[in-house]
Amino acid sequence: MKLLAELDNLDLDPVAKSQVAAMVQTLLAQVERDAKTIQAKDLKIEALTHELAHIRRIRFGVKSETLSPLQRDVFEETWNTDLSAIEAEVEQLQDDRPTNTVAKPKRPRAGRQPLPDHLPRIEHRHEPASCSCGRCGKDLVKIGEDITEQLDVEPAKFFVHRHIRPQYACRACETVTAAPIPPAVIDGGMAAVGLLAWVVVSKYQDHLPLYRLEQIAARDNVILSRSTLADWVGRVGVALQPLVDRLTWHLLQGNTLHADETPVAQLDPGSGKTRKAYLWAYRSNDLAEAGPRLIVFDYRKGRGGEHARQFLGAWQGHLMVDDYAGYKALFTDTGNGGACTELACFAHARRKFYDLHQANQSPMAWEALQRISVLYAIEAEGKALDIGARQQLRAEKSQPQLHAFHDWLVQTRTGTAPGGASAKALDYTLKRWPAVMRKPDICRLTTTPWKTASAPLRWERKIGFLPVPNARGNVPPPSRPYWGRLSLMA
Repeated sequence: MKLLAELDNLDLDPVAKSQVAAMVQTLLAQVERDAKTIQAKDLKIEALTHELAHIRRIRFGVKSETLSPLQRDVFEETWNTDLSAIEAEVEQLQDDRPTNTVAKPKRPRAGRQPLPDHLPRIEHRHEPASCSCGRCGKDLVKIGEDITEQLDVEPAKFFVHRHIRPQYACRACETVTAAPIPPAVIDGGMAAVGLLAWVVVSKYQDHLPLYRLEQIAARDNVILSRSTLADWVGRVGVALQPLVDRLTWHLLQGNTLHADETPVAQLDPGSGKTRKAYLWAYRSNDLAEAGPRLIVFDYRKGRGGEHARQFLGAWQGHLMVDDYAGYKALFTDTGNGGACTELACFAHARRKFYDLHQANQSPMAWEALQRISVLYAIEAEGKALDIGARQQLRAEKSQPQLHAFHDWLVQTRTGTAPGGASAKALDYTLKRWPAVMRKPDICRLTTTPWKTASAPLRWERKIGFLPVPNARGNVPPPSRPYWGRLSLMA
């Protein structure tokens, strides 16, 4: 050390010199300990700051993770309605009180689209009161016509099907003959197929609670109690089970699946409380495999990985999931004849860098986001291509970008101090890299399609919908209550 070397140049007796050297050594050790303590606290402060910024963004900020979000005011819809009403009132006043001022040309409404061609048209012809000229009395000649279209809707209309089955008797044989009773979803029930479909679609697709459907029916003097509606929903769920089983069979024929789970609050009858259950979602890979888009929701009481294994059974293929530990056994399990192949979601890796950039405007995070955006642009370019052309595009463009991104991650990680938010974001992506590199020739970069498909579930949570899988009158097995079945239709 330089300080200890300089002691030799001082005119000190040996005893004093040794005492000073000991003090210097003690101070240097204290400085080193303080430096380590400060570094640890700095890392802790950085981590807490990053976590606080993330929580604030989730709680109060914009949920979108796009780099340049197109902001839309939450009151824009109301404003447009008010502006349209004001413009209509102004037009009426101008018509009632004409002035000598030149009227300003009407500005066309932005965003108005023509009405769809598949809608039926009901024509209303408006002829003049007289076909003779009001001045000379001669006959008028048609030179054209002005056509305007208005969109209308017919609300739900209740009506009754009367099934009349005449009974015929044979006097000689003393027998009675009649047509068989038409099949129904609920034997002996008063609900026709159309009414059951309206209830189920309104509840799960339009997110209308049963008490609102009860009120809608009451406006037409039709009494449908909530208990009756709930019983119908449960019985429809049982009737749809063969469809669910067949849809699951088709889903498991594919080689690539997306999987994720989302919590739902479930009523616990008798306790007056709720407990957490989960809907496991499995979605087909429509970009790499021909066929319709399929998604199946499997209702389970927990989040353990055994639920995914029970659903998949002996299925072996490529499974795109997040980094949840419950899926790890699927990629090492050989008890059912083989393990699945793991695919990683790039959106989760990107989110680490996005949160870091939002927290402290990290240049490193911004560079990562720019590199990932190039991969997303390639995916957007190949979205309209067929499977073969898309795979060729990914091999030519995505693979080189992925290799370059990996080299940058490794190089950046070597110069990043461990323990901080930057190191955690880099480590997450590097740890998942083998699963990421299996992706470019197989499926999408992210699990975003599942997030889109699960939007009805988020709406159900917002409106406070709570399933009751063990309610009286429900007959499906406890592992798959009717609510999980009907969520398939969302």
